[in-house]
Amino acid sequence: MKQFLTYTLKILCITILIAIILDGLYTYVFLQSKNRGKIEDVFNSKSRNFDVVILGSSRANNHFDAKMFEEKGLKTFNYGMSGGHLFEASLLLKLMIERKYNIKNVILEADLNLSNEHEAEGISALFLPYIHNSKIIKSHFEGQQNFCELYYIPFYRYIKYETKIGCRETFFAAIHKKTNQLDNLGYRGLERHKNANMKNNIAKLNPLTHNKYYEEIKIICKANKINFIPVMTPMCENVVGMNYFNKVKKAYPEIHNYENVVIEDKYFSSCGHMNDTGSKIFTSIILRDFFKK
Repeated sequence: MKQFLTYTLKILCITILIAIILDGLYTYVFLQSKNRGKIEDVFNSKSRNFDVVILGSSRANNHFDAKMFEEKGLKTFNYGMSGGHLFEASLLLKLMIERKYNIKNVILEADLNLSNEHEAEGISALFLPYIHNSKIIKSHFEGQQNFCELYYIPFYRYIKYETKIGCRETFFAAIHKKTNQLDNLGYRGLERHKNANMKNNIAKLNPLTHNKYYEEIKIICKANKINFIPVMTPMCENVVGMNYFNKVKKAYPEIHNYENVVIEDKYFSSCGHMNDTGSKIFTSIILRDFFKK
């Protein structure tokens, strides 16, 4: 029995040691990565100057053509993240401020995600390689239910989110294989599809009266003298429950409602996402309304 316990203890110690080594190795690789995605790009960067930074979900990523801002002489980058929530947008802005970014304007896509304070696991996982190297990331995740496992168990986060930060992603980061996430100044224009779903139902959605992460972004902007421009972006004409946007306006009067400035189906790739043509029309309206010269 004693021999069995000794053997089990040795196996346990070896397993923990391997986990610690792998954790350190994977983390080291991500700390050198700069061309895989927007989160690595910010975390591993130093001070930058921007006239406009765009934050939000795919409805930011696909709706604001950053090159059109640049054509107006505004240094811009679209940091919208497909699948992301305000949880991730707030954290990304915190990291920019920590890295001494000089930002004049923040455009935040704030509409559908005001209905929750959840993290988007597929996106939030991309911050986790740095959780031991950033007090800001650690603090941001501390309120999450699985924080202790993610923070204290070596290599656990890489196993749990293997499809996002596991072996494959670590390998590509190690060989500096580039993705297209940083192309076109972060903007991803969509095509128009003939058989796209042009119906949506948001009748059950209700904005929170006090969204923690929206308020964080607003406070950060005020503290750093950044002009904060929160906007609601367009949806197609066949949406059930469009009074959601009126509810948002009532709860957050400062948010600019642009949900109906582009509505025809020909300008959409899907009901919630404009195609490249629609996005250019929308971007020109934003430039006209907020960046007149």
